Amino acid sequence: MHTIAFPDIPVPIQGIDDVVVPKMVRIRQNYAKDRIEDIPSHLKQEFAKHDYASLTKGKRIAVTVGSRGIPDNALIVRSICDQLKEWGAEPFIVPAMGSHGGGTAEGNLEILSGYGITEESIGVPILASMDVVQIGNLNDDVKTPVYCDRNAYEADGIVVYNKVKPHTDFKGEHESGLLKMMAIGLAKHKGCSALHMRGFDTFAENIPNSASVFLEKMNVVFAVGVVQNAYDDISEIRVYPKEKIMEGDRELLEEARRRFPRFMFDNIDVLIIDRIGKDISGEGADPNVTGRGFMPYFKDDFHTHRLFIRGLSEQSHHNACGLGLADITTARCLNSVDWQSTWVNVTTNLMIDGGKIPFYRKNDFDALRTAVRTCPRIDYAKARIARIHDTLSLNEFEVSEPLAESLKSIPEIEILSEPYELQFDEEGFLEDFV
Repeated sequence: MHTIAFPDIPVPIQGIDDVVVPKMVRIRQNYAKDRIEDIPSHLKQEFAKHDYASLTKGKRIAVTVGSRGIPDNALIVRSICDQLKEWGAEPFIVPAMGSHGGGTAEGNLEILSGYGITEESIGVPILASMDVVQIGNLNDDVKTPVYCDRNAYEADGIVVYNKVKPHTDFKGEHESGLLKMMAIGLAKHKGCSALHMRGFDTFAENIPNSASVFLEKMNVVFAVGVVQNAYDDISEIRVYPKEKIMEGDRELLEEARRRFPRFMFDNIDVLIIDRIGKDISGEGADPNVTGRGFMPYFKDDFHTHRLFIRGLSEQSHHNACGLGLADITTARCLNSVDWQSTWVNVTTNLMIDGGKIPFYRKNDFDALRTAVRTCPRIDYAKARIARIHDTLSLNEFEVSEPLAESLKSIPEIEILSEPYELQFDEEGFLEDFV
């Protein structure tokens, strides 16, 4: 790990002692709650819709697993591999996560292990390598190469498994999902870099074009797409034969957009996010939630004056990609960052702003007061503040009492508590969100 020791820098801020943090209230936003209760049985039903057994019997089949956090990820992967073995196949796992994990095979394995996906837990080999094979080119002005992980390339067939969701940096008919797994995940660091060099503004076109080349050149047997509801539970798992993958990815993205959790209100002064991470979003904190992204169209989604990011998720493995979107953080957060892993990621996707170092204070108490103090034209006592655990956790969270008053007319929002003071420990850090 490559860290930097950020010192405490006393900063005299005129008027900061006038800032009194308002009391907070716990609220609940209510979304559709339907979920898949029995994942193995559901997958069995999906597999029964097509004759995959004849396509896999006696063959070595690569199963892709990415870096995105998915509930019951290990259970889904094991169920897929168990089914392949039942059909007489020899499955193995290929980490398919582009440049994540520091762009190394060891980093890829560490991420999978963090999800409980190991050779012992799944019962199949994991073949981790950054070696790729060029399988074609895009029909663009520079003939952008299309790559495939060598182990997947040498397999008899490939099963594409991934979560489908709105992307954090571009919008189109296909965003983060099955096609992106083929275009970028399986292309590893080299192919991921080649596609990102064309810029995110080309992704809406280049992701499906790359996937089309992949489907033409490689023996993809089927794809398994997952969608999560607003509670981070799995609401959809669908299996698509090769010829239906393009259509299926588009179908699941529409479902994911409908399910996606968002704030049911707008215009706040300070948004506090307890943790960010690659397991939560490609940008650490999803701009579809925060309105903070590197592309201009996210700024119309949600509006906040100051974004305060407190820390990194455990499964981020110290990758702080996206921290640069924050207005303010703490020295403790910055001291936990693996800057090598972070900078590998942000240089690969060309979004080096994501690795910028925000203004920082010694602790949460000073950081929050500074965030409120630097909001223009507000009454501190009436500051509209929201605090969430992460951008996947928009069911129950905290808002300031003045903000809560304005939410009482929204039928989907429940007020769960009386107003209370935010609790800070003796070092000035907020107590854990429960």
